[in-house]
Amino acid sequence: MVRSGDRRRVAFAAIVVVLAVVGLYLTMWPGGDEPEEEAEGAGRTGQAVVTAAAEPSRPLATASGAPFDIYSYLPMSKQELAASADLAERFVAAYGTFSHAEDPAAYAARLMAFTTGDLAEVLTRTITSPGIVEANRADQVVSLGSAKMKEIRQVGKSSVVFVVTGTRQVTAKSGTSQKADEYAVTLTPVGADWRVFDLQPADEGQDGDAQG
Repeated sequence: MVRSGDRRRVAFAAIVVVLAVVGLYLTMWPGGDEPEEEAEGAGRTGQAVVTAAAEPSRPLATASGAPFDIYSYLPMSKQELAASADLAERFVAAYGTFSHAEDPAAYAARLMAFTTGDLAEVLTRTITSPGIVEANRADQVVSLGSAKMKEIRQVGKSSVVFVVTGTRQVTAKSGTSQKADEYAVTLTPVGADWRVFDLQPADEGQDGDAQG
């Protein structure tokens, strides 16, 4: 005959066994709360999560440090480019230098030394036009020009285009002023020399080769 105390001990042991089985089942269940919490805890301590450091971005175009001769890639030498740039500056300075007392034909002749024949004809017609001549004489205009290279716009096989800033110090009956304009000056080789082929305001200037 089993005593009541023994029965209680047997029942308690059975409960312990059941709780142990349930606990083991919960810990082995996929996606259970305890494994997830452990993973989160590992992330917080920094022991289980490794983040790769991002590689710093670098520009695609970087100088190698090797010598680079830009003139070897141009259709003209360094000396030719320098000579044409000097001519462009001197032409713009001459274009901005004139006087009401000077014969307009003489002014045009001075510019002809820098230009091609076609441009010389255009400039001569403009400079000697009665309206311009009479206006300059009436106001007794005297203009002293200077020029400074601003940039090389284009280098082609048969031409080079410069942007030149021309400055004029003007004295006249109407007053004294300083005027600055930017010109696109296109030069083309003529024999062993250079000539101005075209002169336009910089925002309207020619972009291409003088011969096509």
